[in-house]
Amino acid sequence: MPGDIEILNLDMKPGNILKVKGKILADAPDFSINLGYNSRDLAFHFSPRFNESVIVCNSKCSDRWQTEHRDHHLSFCRGSTVKFFIEMLSDKFRVKLPDGHEVCFPNRHGYCKINYISIHGGLKMISLKLT
Repeated sequence: MPGDIEILNLDMKPGNILKVKGKILADAPDFSINLGYNSRDLAFHFSPRFNESVIVCNSKCSDRWQTEHRDHHLSFCRGSTVKFFIEMLSDKFRVKLPDGHEVCFPNRHGYCKINYISIHGGLKMISLKLT
C-alpha cells in the first residue's frame, strides 16, 4: 500500500519513547505499527481496526502469530490526525492513546533492543521521533 514505511535500524531500547503522528485515512479499515527484530519476529504489533472498533495487540515469533490481546477503547476515528506515544520498558510496551488511555502489552520475547519498525495500512505518516 502506498505510504507503508519500514525502518531497519531503529535502535529502540527500554526507556525510549517512540512518538508517532499521522493522519488516519477517511476510508481506512485499519493500520498497524510493528516493532521487533524483523517482519517475521515482532515484539509488538499494534493494530486499530475500525470495522471492529477494537485495538488488537500481538507478537510474532518465526512468522507465527501468538495470542492476541484486544482492547475495546478505540478513542479515535477515521479521518483524524492522531499522535501515539509508544514506550518500551524491559517487561512491556505501553501505548498512550490521544485521549490519555494507555494500552499495555508484555515484552513476550524479552527484547532489549528493537531494530525494526513498520507502519502499514491507512495511516499517513506526519512524523516519527524516538526519544
